[in-house]
Amino acid sequence: MDINSDDLKIFVTVIDSGTLSAAAVHLGQTTSGVSRALSRLEDKLATSLLTRTTRRMELTEEGQLFLDKARAILASMEDVEESIRIRRQKPAGRLSVDAASPFMLHCVVPHVAEFRAMYPDIRLELTSNDQIADLLEHRTDIAIRIGALVDSTLHARPLSASPLHVLATPAYLARHGTPATPEALSGHALLGFAQYELGNNWPLRHEAGNSLQIVPALAASSGETLRQLALHDQGIVCLSDFMTKDDIAAGRLVRVLQPFYTGYRQQIHAVYYRNTQLAQRISCFLEFLQQKL
Repeated sequence: MDINSDDLKIFVTVIDSGTLSAAAVHLGQTTSGVSRALSRLEDKLATSLLTRTTRRMELTEEGQLFLDKARAILASMEDVEESIRIRRQKPAGRLSVDAASPFMLHCVVPHVAEFRAMYPDIRLELTSNDQIADLLEHRTDIAIRIGALVDSTLHARPLSASPLHVLATPAYLARHGTPATPEALSGHALLGFAQYELGNNWPLRHEAGNSLQIVPALAASSGETLRQLALHDQGIVCLSDFMTKDDIAAGRLVRVLQPFYTGYRQQIHAVYYRNTQLAQRISCFLEFLQQKL
């Protein structure tokens, strides 16, 4: 039996990609070539790792065991390679970073000039998706995600945690009054998320618990759109500190219901597929961003 690192990489990529064709794109090979490599690996092991049908692939019990071991081996190899590369090379090449538009505008864009001065050979590509995007499909190297993570096939690195604030403009509150309790919000115009119900759970203590489910009078898919609506006196909103702290400091938005805050902080993670060629670029960008946050 002569299993090498290429065998492990192909197998793990097939599982992470979900299909042979997607894995082929990621590996820069043909679908038939990936299929043959997978069959050769199974021949070497004298066992079936995957059960294939026309619609999907499922791991066998042996396949799951082999996958866990393969991931551990590849991670160790990549850590060694990354350490050597960082010592000998300057980070260079394309690095695609995706984030929701509020995070991109408030936490990435203000620091791009400094990052480019530090790493002039890295070509940044910045994209904004307010919905979770598939990294492979969009050729994205790093995605910044806010809130709970559900991707089991991705590596995740915690970057920060941001408090949430319930906010309105002084002009809105002067016209409509300041709510004294969470229950009083029912008499106000509330700004919330469209197609993202978790964003409409506000971290406020009230008679029924520590999370208040609101029904928006006006909904938007982007937090930045909601921020602008709030700044235009359209209602009360609940948004992250990273995108509203300047507004609060300048008095454009004021916090309401502070005695009822639960102290909840929204987790911010960077998610990515481990890839040796990208490891150096990913590491330097994430270390830089984490310092800024």
